This record gives sequence, C-alpha cells and structure tokens, in this order.
Amino acid sequence: MVHVAYNVSRDEKGNRLISEHWIGIVAQVNFWEMVKSTEPIPIAVMAVLLLFSLLSWTVIFSKWFMFRRAAAANKSFLRAFRKAERMDAIAAASQQFTDAPLVAIFDFGYAEVHRQVTKRGSIANPVALERTLQLGISEEISKLERNMSWLATAATVSPFVGLFGTVFGIIEAFQALGLSGSTSMRTVAPGIANALFATALGLFAAIPAAVFYNYFGNSIKVMGTRMEDFSLEFLNAAERMFEG
Repeated sequence: MVHVAYNVSRDEKGNRLISEHWIGIVAQVNFWEMVKSTEPIPIAVMAVLLLFSLLSWTVIFSKWFMFRRAAAANKSFLRAFRKAERMDAIAAASQQFTDAPLVAIFDFGYAEVHRQVTKRGSIANPVALERTLQLGISEEISKLERNMSWLATAATVSPFVGLFGTVFGIIEAFQALGLSGSTSMRTVAPGIANALFATALGLFAAIPAAVFYNYFGNSIKVMGTRMEDFSLEFLNAAERMFEG
C-alpha cells in the first residue's frame, strides 16, 4: 500500500512539473512582442484566422436576428391569414409582415390566383397554382440559406489553417533550439507560443461556425416545413374562396 501511494504521488508530481513547464513557456512570452518579432507566415496565418472568425461572427449575428424576425413575423401573419375571409384583405394585411417568408409565398400564390380569377372567373388550373407556390418556397429557402456556405467553409478550413500555423511554430522552435544549442525554455518559447496561439485561433474560428451552421440548418429545415404546410393551407383557402 505504501509503495502504491508512493507511485501515485510521484505521478502527480510529474504531471504537475509538466504543467508548470508549459505554463512557464507561455508565461515567458509577451504576445504583442511575439507578433512583432514573428515571421511573416505565422502573422499571415493569424490574420486569416482572425478574418475567418470576424466574418463568421458577422454572419452568425446577422442570421440570428434575421431568423428571430422571420419566426415572429411568420407567426403573426399566419394568425392574420387564418382569420381573414377574403384574399384581398389578406393581401392588404400582409404589408405589415414584410419579414415573414410566408408573405413572399402568399404573394406568389395570390398573383397566380388573381391572374386565373381575372381571366376565367375561378381557379381553373390548381396545378399551376401549386407550382407557383413551390417556386415561392424555393426562392425563400434560397434567401434563408444565403451565407451559410461561408459558415461551412470557416468550420472546415479554419482547423487546417490553425494546424499549418501550429506546425510552422514547432518547426520554428526546433530551428531556434538548433541554432542556439541551448535547451532553455526561453529559446523555444516563441515558437511554441506561436504554435499554441495558431491552434487556439483555429478552434476559436471553427467551433462557433460549425455549431451555428448546424443550428441555422435546422432552423431552415423547420421553416421549410412550415412553408410547405402554408402552401397547403393557401391551396385550401383559394379553393374555398374561388371554387368554380
């Protein structure tokens, strides 16, 4: 029992020494001095990752507020649509809900209904109306998916850009070690710090992009289903109001 306890204590001490070793490496580095004294390639890697992160967060906040407005407007418009008794009344009320994707689909359908009713007095071609609604759904989904490819690119590419910076930083550390002939932490600290910083930036850019890409993708899927359901409601309402 004493021997086991001694081994555990020795392992804990070894782990603590390793942790203190790497903390000491990072602590000896002033990151601003590191950026000023580093090579152009690591600076370029950091700049690219910061740009990826900035653009990703811009897209994330933009999409977040857009989806919130769209969901709220959809809910309000759907309530008004179900209460209305006439298509022209719905068309007039729809101007209040311009952020709702359902309004755009309604506009597509209403234009086709108006064309058929004006020409023939009733909805003589429900298949054409259904196709028109599908075109509206496709257009709105395309709008919702705008800039999603950027999040996918950032989530996929950023870790590899960070990995490139990590590898370059380690190479730099070994070169400094070979040139100085010293094994002190101060010799390898700048290269190791560059490597760790590149890894952190890569993860900082990639993780939020991946998380929100999946989140927004699910939101688009839910809204797409809601649009499909609304197209059926519109067809029912149109047949009820303009049955031949």
